[in-house]
Amino acid sequence: MLKQRNQLFVTIFACTDAVSAAGACAFAWWIRRSQFGVYEFGMETYLQDSLTVMVIPILAVAMYVVGLYKPRRDQALHGEVVQVFKASLVAMIGVIVLIWMSAGGQRLPTVQTVGPVFPQATFTEPFRYQILILAIFLPSMISVQRLSLRLALRAMRRRGRNTRHVAVLGVGRLGQITARTLERNAWTGIRVAYFISHHEQTNREECIEKPVHGGTAELERILERYPVDAIYLALPNAMSPQLPQILLRLERFAVDVRLIPDVRLKYLPQSMAVSELEGMPILSYRDSPLSGVGGVLKRSIDIIGSIVGLIVFFPVFVLIAILVKLTSSGPVIFRQRRVSLAGDTFKIYKFRTMTYQQQAADATWTDQNDPRVTKIGGFLRQSSLDEIPQLLNVLRGDMSLVGPRPERPELIDRFRDDWRGYMIRQHVKAGMTGWAQVNGLRGNTSLRKRLQYDLFYIRHWSILFDLRILMMTIVRGFIHKNAY
Repeated sequence: MLKQRNQLFVTIFACTDAVSAAGACAFAWWIRRSQFGVYEFGMETYLQDSLTVMVIPILAVAMYVVGLYKPRRDQALHGEVVQVFKASLVAMIGVIVLIWMSAGGQRLPTVQTVGPVFPQATFTEPFRYQILILAIFLPSMISVQRLSLRLALRAMRRRGRNTRHVAVLGVGRLGQITARTLERNAWTGIRVAYFISHHEQTNREECIEKPVHGGTAELERILERYPVDAIYLALPNAMSPQLPQILLRLERFAVDVRLIPDVRLKYLPQSMAVSELEGMPILSYRDSPLSGVGGVLKRSIDIIGSIVGLIVFFPVFVLIAILVKLTSSGPVIFRQRRVSLAGDTFKIYKFRTMTYQQQAADATWTDQNDPRVTKIGGFLRQSSLDEIPQLLNVLRGDMSLVGPRPERPELIDRFRDDWRGYMIRQHVKAGMTGWAQVNGLRGNTSLRKRLQYDLFYIRHWSILFDLRILMMTIVRGFIHKNAY
């Protein structure tokens, strides 16, 4: 019955995807005809000109390959939108390549040109104009359609419909966390029916208000008597040697099996991923989130942003340099060793805000009304203008516009043992601004709280998250009471 329901929902999603794709093709074709004039219309001409018969099958294959037709009831919505855009991009590339091949490798055709052709203007040429509109509306319409369906399904599941009943093997801390997490996220439609103790025998009859039907010695009898759709294995690390035998015993049952690793997620920078090498499964416990295309995009934003920032702030840069030089002796730019990505050290640039003789190298933060800070230095610190030279660090690649603030090596040596998870901050480049800073955690504030915000940023990193932090930095301003 469960398999049939899954097939039904896959069919519904596939059909609505096709309808949305056909709608996007029709809309792009209509815009093209409106822009370049209306000519004779026929169904054969429409099917060819709108690219509908070409886009739908290519898109369906692309969406299948990226996993959009697999059950996704316990996955986030934004992840599905990202996959839709990936599949749409692949589909558009496939359509263009197919048309180019059908044209014998020559210049892109106009496909039954509707209206005049202007080859000297790329996006006023009817076909290319249509392709541009389609590339925008195809992923947008499918995303809206899928989000609508997902939200409708979630509403149904919250009301107790379209549910899946599961068992949790493990009554310890991990098993209880698993059950509570599933119950809190009622939108998944996953309901915990009962527990199975991770001990061979047990006298326990209940765990967090759910029945316990026995131990692992009775695993087969329990599953036969109380059938479920899936079983979640939430075993403590001490029982890891027994896991292969339990998995072997579960092969006798047509039940989905989920493994919950006994690790604390708050210390992970991102969700774990599974890969394989010649059949050997590899679980990525900790990886830098900036590997691949995401890192390239982030670096591109850093380069563009730092260049724009240097141009915009150049007059301010010159004025501050003059004021620093006139109000105290010593160099205008202060350099200090800091730590960034993978523990690499670099020299950070800042406008000097202390008297040169008292520019201490000791590992201490400045206090409010610190006597070492000059008058102009106090203003620069409070307004964050002393950090403008770090745009040069960003351009050089030492830092990023957004990321955890860089610390001194001697402070890191002190914190790495005292604060668990502190070194995960070095899985990304240090930044001029960050999630902790835009939430007011600057200066001599709670280190534990700043670490929590930094780890949250690393675990949930995305380009959109970076842009959000940059906008918050601009909107909320650079002046803050904790900056001194």
